[in-house]
Amino acid sequence: MAKFVCTVCGYVYDEATGDPDNGIAPGTKWEDVPDDFTCPLCGVGKEDFTEEA
Repeated sequence: MAKFVCTVCGYVYDEATGDPDNGIAPGTKWEDVPDDFTCPLCGVGKEDFTEEA
């Protein structure tokens, strides 16, 4: 499972843990996260996330 990092604030979306507090179940792949997802810390959109190497 991959991790995606917000380039603005550093929040990490981990596919393995999802974001249950914001309605995204554990195991949800990044491409399956809704397009209107915003960073729970700073509010930017998916376009401001990059895959962690």
